[in-house]
Amino acid sequence: MILLKSDSEIEIMAEGGKKLARVKNALGNAVKAGVKASDIEELAVRLIKEEGAEASFKKVPGYRWATCINVNEGLVHGIPGSSVIFKKGDLVSIDVGIWFKGFHTDTSISVGIDLTAENQKFFNIGLEALNKALKAAKEGNHIYDISKTIEETIEAGGYTTIKALVGHGVGRDLHEEPQIPCFVPGSREESPKIQKGMVLAIEVMYTQGSDKVELSEDGWTIGMRDGKISGLFEDTVAVTGKGPKVLTR
Repeated sequence: MILLKSDSEIEIMAEGGKKLARVKNALGNAVKAGVKASDIEELAVRLIKEEGAEASFKKVPGYRWATCINVNEGLVHGIPGSSVIFKKGDLVSIDVGIWFKGFHTDTSISVGIDLTAENQKFFNIGLEALNKALKAAKEGNHIYDISKTIEETIEAGGYTTIKALVGHGVGRDLHEEPQIPCFVPGSREESPKIQKGMVLAIEVMYTQGSDKVELSEDGWTIGMRDGKISGLFEDTVAVTGKGPKVLTR
């Protein structure tokens, strides 16, 4: 069931989104060669508390961390352990969400550490796809339009979208309907129509190689089966009568 939010609820989520944006940006700025994923996790826990919020991901059954941190072929749900040490050439993604006044907001930031020219191009294409997809999240469009925008942008760069995972609605629950694929799975008419009051966590998930993923032995981390670099960009956006309102920037 797609849950529409009132103007007052979106205002609360916007307040939470601003808090999350501050956390996200601080985490991104802390990513450097020699830094551990656990250092970023510790910083996230402290900053979320200072913002008067709670970590959304700690509310997921069985998961006890505030962030998911992935490097290179790691795509999503990576455990932020001390054994993960960033180095030159790494593409690092940090996924983080907060729960504030009864609502979740969700976002991801990716950071490149002295990337090669090819990997910098890969990074730029993902960010471009997200920015275009956010603009497509407007009343009267369909989820299809968001998915098509992502797919076309990623494939125009010579890369592959992920099929096994999707973006999602967000609000009182961390994961709500509708699902938002990074590719076009069917016709536009069959896709949910975008309505005022929807709040969407749009995720761009893509890779340099095959879209086949696998679950690691830790039971959480999902990465690319062929070991190729993957990318993740995400923001929470509200559909308003005045157009898309990005809450997590």
